[in-house]
Amino acid sequence: MRAILKVFIALLCFWSAGAAAFDNKIALYGKAKYEDGFSAFSYVNPDAVKGGRLVMPEYGGFDNFNPFIFKGSASGTVADLIWDSLGYTPIDDISVVYPLVAKKFELKENYVDFILDERAKFADGSPILADDVIFSFNVLLEKGAPIYKVYYADVEKVEKKSERYVRFYFKENAQNKELPLILTQFKIFPKKDWDNRDFAKPSLQIPLGGGPYKIKNFEAGKYIILERDKNYWATDLPTRKGFNNFDEIRIDYYQDTTVTLQALFAGNIDVREEYIAKIWKVGYDNDLVKSGKIIKQAFEHQNPAVLQHFAINLRRDKFKDKYVRRALDLAFNFDWANEKLFYGAYKRLHSYFTNTDFEAKGLPQGKEKQILEKYKDRLDESVFTTPFTLPDNSSAEKIRQNLREAVALFEKAGYRIIDGKMRNAKTLEPFELEILSNSANGTTFTRVMLPFIENLKKIGVKATFRNLEVNIFKNRMDNFDYDMAIMSYRISAMPGNELKDLYGSEAANVNGSYNIMGIENEVVDDLIREVIKADSKDDYVAYLKALDRVLLNEYYLIFQWYSPYNRVGYANKFGIPQTDTKVGWQPLTWWIKELEK
Repeated sequence: MRAILKVFIALLCFWSAGAAAFDNKIALYGKAKYEDGFSAFSYVNPDAVKGGRLVMPEYGGFDNFNPFIFKGSASGTVADLIWDSLGYTPIDDISVVYPLVAKKFELKENYVDFILDERAKFADGSPILADDVIFSFNVLLEKGAPIYKVYYADVEKVEKKSERYVRFYFKENAQNKELPLILTQFKIFPKKDWDNRDFAKPSLQIPLGGGPYKIKNFEAGKYIILERDKNYWATDLPTRKGFNNFDEIRIDYYQDTTVTLQALFAGNIDVREEYIAKIWKVGYDNDLVKSGKIIKQAFEHQNPAVLQHFAINLRRDKFKDKYVRRALDLAFNFDWANEKLFYGAYKRLHSYFTNTDFEAKGLPQGKEKQILEKYKDRLDESVFTTPFTLPDNSSAEKIRQNLREAVALFEKAGYRIIDGKMRNAKTLEPFELEILSNSANGTTFTRVMLPFIENLKKIGVKATFRNLEVNIFKNRMDNFDYDMAIMSYRISAMPGNELKDLYGSEAANVNGSYNIMGIENEVVDDLIREVIKADSKDDYVAYLKALDRVLLNEYYLIFQWYSPYNRVGYANKFGIPQTDTKVGWQPLTWWIKELEK
């Protein structure tokens, strides 16, 4: 009897220890802003009233409700609203994940466990179970866009421990610090909803979701109407309190951002973000704004700057020489564009991680220098001796000087100006390039491109500029069919696994990957691996700075510009949370003022 009692007590202790090991958050570096039992995030109004309608624009079109696959065009905004994930990371605590579908987490050296909330359910009332989580993960790997195989490459397998208990095993020696957090981010689909259809094929069949909204109605390529699920199970969770306050959200599709300004003034949409400095300066000078019916407001944010740039296709032989890429950079006159076109509203990007603590500045120092010295035999000496600087084109003389330097760099790369054209000295083939943009950019880039093209002409380079319809542009990019292209990416506040898809060699020739430029650099690959497995915040920052410096030194792209503000015009009918946190534009935390009691 005593022996049995000892076994029982041992088991009780084992399970008690196991239960105690579970936590209600995952903190990458051990610190969390929000204590256990918090009621809502600090940048929302937890008492915001529910009701009313929000109409907002998107650009291009859609032929699909599944943005997680390579084919078709779909709205990421819609996906965020109709499906949930295991956890949620707030804007003001970016290295911590808090509960959503999963209510508890346990992190061990070689696996992470998720205990699902027994209240979690899909829009039809059926429960969200371990089988749905496992299906969602596996279908993303097997039939989703190529990025998912890269993103989750360090997962060995996923296992069902019980009906609401899932375990993800990590590969041996994965050393992927971020992996547990990013496993909380994929959307969870109901397995039964995909039993008789192919996840990999674009479809306009309305999917069964489990998020705060359901698709109510749509017309392909024109609009989508979402209705708030009044039975949404997570409405009062701390991670959802104060969000998703509109009974209906309508998304209207436009081909040109400039058209939506008139749509705002006409009352056809309620809100739009302004991307064009000139319009922000002079386009809102009317009675609607002066009377306060339309509000013009710049929302300050502390987000990493959007990486807006001219991407250079390294797969093309003419761009393989770094001297050529650097020469093209010297011909772009940001100073002129900012003064003449942008009213001085922008700053030029100067890093792959502009507006973060990860920027490589000056010469490498301390831990960053120690890291780079390990690769000294594979790096240009200038990485250690010459800080990265942007061309100064602030005067006519400086422009002429930069163009002379550009010609000299072309000559180092084996080109000569012959008959007024920059030609390959051996084949005499002229250096020509096509620069692509998409129609959603309107006429903005046409005006920016003219002086750039003219400067290139002065050094014998013929450049043409083409504005393509959004879906055609996407297809060209997915298949890397371009010379140079105007691209932009939102950079994570905590860069990690996605770096493999942005800059890693394995993604360089995978159609549809985000490594549009085709970067294949072993040092870059090594540094990305070190970023991902960094154990301490200091190591993490140092490896990101080293990565930034190596990328900068190769001139893979030509930086454009950014603003530390989201510039937004909106109808004066919304309540907006008052917060000292620089969260930028967050429309899903807004509400209709007239509904307030």
